[in-house]
Amino acid sequence: MTDDMILDRVFRAFDEDSDSYINLNEWINGLSIFLRGNLSERAKYCFDVYDLNGDGFISREEMFHLLKHSLTKQPTEEDPEEGTKDLVEIVMKKMDNDHDNRISFRDFEITLQEEPLLLEAFGNCLPEPEGAKMFVEYAFTIPKVRR
Repeated sequence: MTDDMILDRVFRAFDEDSDSYINLNEWINGLSIFLRGNLSERAKYCFDVYDLNGDGFISREEMFHLLKHSLTKQPTEEDPEEGTKDLVEIVMKKMDNDHDNRISFRDFEITLQEEPLLLEAFGNCLPEPEGAKMFVEYAFTIPKVRR
């Protein structure tokens, strides 16, 4: 997934009313999830980012697009896409709990309850914890006013 694609999906996840603008409430809601969201809130946000076509599911094709740049090409590999296809199959076996060949939000949630580290399995879409901590410290620090 390219940086531009992930940024577009992050924007769409923030833009709750799909009007192509992020109003103050949407900005605050998005930052709240970024900075202090619980696992359930972060799961919903990440799922919305990964659901590229907005149909409520993550398909094999969407997984392929999300994961295709995550593997490095090996010199002996004839078809570099084969590794990505294998990775998609592994992820599908792990996450498709109802065996319908797509990942629903419920499938995603169940998997995260068992293995929270898979939250960003399809790519980084949340800030690093250290960056979020620094932002909170900076943004919510009231400067001392000298008199």
